[in-house]
Amino acid sequence: MRAASPRLRHPRSFVGLLVTGFVLVALPLAGALLYSAWNTERLAERSTNAVFNAAQAARASRSLVNRIGTIERLAQQIAVLDDPGLKADYTRVHDDFRRVAADLSRLPLDGQQLGALERTLAQEQSLYDVLSGTPRAKLDLREIRGQVDALTENAYEVLAISYLVADREVERLRASAEAVQRRLILLVMFTSAVAVAIALALTRIIARPIAQLDAAIRQLGGADFSRPIRVRGPEDLQYLGERLDWLRRRLNELEAQKNRFLRHLSHELKTPLTALREGTELLNDRVAGPLAPSQQRVVGIMRDNSLKLQGMIEDLLDYQRALHAAASLDVKNVPLPSLVREVVEVHRLAAQAKGQRVALEVAVPSVQADAEKLRSILDNLLGNAVKFTPPGGTISILAREQDAEVLIEVVDSGPGVPVGERESIFDSFFRGRAQASGRVQGTGLGLAIVREFAEAHGGRVAAVAGGGGGHFRVTLPRQRAQPRAA
Repeated sequence: MRAASPRLRHPRSFVGLLVTGFVLVALPLAGALLYSAWNTERLAERSTNAVFNAAQAARASRSLVNRIGTIERLAQQIAVLDDPGLKADYTRVHDDFRRVAADLSRLPLDGQQLGALERTLAQEQSLYDVLSGTPRAKLDLREIRGQVDALTENAYEVLAISYLVADREVERLRASAEAVQRRLILLVMFTSAVAVAIALALTRIIARPIAQLDAAIRQLGGADFSRPIRVRGPEDLQYLGERLDWLRRRLNELEAQKNRFLRHLSHELKTPLTALREGTELLNDRVAGPLAPSQQRVVGIMRDNSLKLQGMIEDLLDYQRALHAAASLDVKNVPLPSLVREVVEVHRLAAQAKGQRVALEVAVPSVQADAEKLRSILDNLLGNAVKFTPPGGTISILAREQDAEVLIEVVDSGPGVPVGERESIFDSFFRGRAQASGRVQGTGLGLAIVREFAEAHGGRVAAVAGGGGGHFRVTLPRQRAQPRAA
């Protein structure tokens, strides 16, 4: 059996996830800061040692040179005077000279500096051996002066040791500072890259549950209740996902109840309506016998109103389906002239029957829209114009571009829309005071559907003031329309 891969454990809350992400991003930066502080401390320690060594070298060199001067003076006196006290003083100075030289030799000297110091020590030791081991009567004054002169010359070389030590320490400190600087630059680049990589990874981890919540909300806004909602992440976001899934189930139940209600309502209404229509048709066909003229008129009234009632029921069901469809769009590049001609062809017979003329002026080659919903917009507006335009009237369909929008206008020579009804005419089931040029009245749902579909595209519809007839303008965005639920 294959072992399941361990799942990544999230913090219990979204705030905890953010804090964890901040700590993880800050860790490499904090490490780089600590490493920089450690290197700075080491560099400061090296600087202190360099200053100390340079000061020690300078002090020891000056002390050694001073003792060489004392040795030179005592050696000349011992060569001339036979005084045991001078030899004792010289012995003491000799010991001090050896001690100072030993201190100087413990400093970080290179080979050349150590060689100069050893030559000075050997020269001084040779002079000391001559003065302490040879009786004064046998001392060669010329030899002593030669050794003293050589020792004096070496004194200047010993004095230069302090300057060389200081220069070397400064150079070593500079090299150390440059090396530390290079390491710190590399470290900053590496830790920054690591921090950015961790931040990107954490951004994906943090953004995933947010994206799942956004997708879930969009799913509910699109009336898609079939897919379950699952959100992975911290417990509080998981709980929010569970509540959204509960909302999805509840909306699904309400949608099912609404659909059942509409089905039952349509069935319950259509059943007696069908019987009524059949009865009126039988009476109208004189199956039950001849009818008097007054009876014939009553049967005609019953037959017309039953047809009207059936149309109202079907319009109500169509409107509910339209509201459901307005939540989602299938946006494509729609050729507007051909779509307008197709809609006009559907209403051509009704317009010809009333002697109406339909004029087209479409200057927009295409528009980004849902073809079926745009067809429904044009169909309702043109049907409304045919209904309210008197016989022999004119209907114009115009389309043009203005800035970043497409304007589609339907203008007729009918009675127009009263000023007080230009807003409420787009409400559901609203029927204005203007009468249609025929016996069939509308249900007040056509313009409501037009507004729903226009707003679903991110546009709008309005009744334009001015002119002698009806003038409706639909404004759509020229670019790709976004669903209203978005």
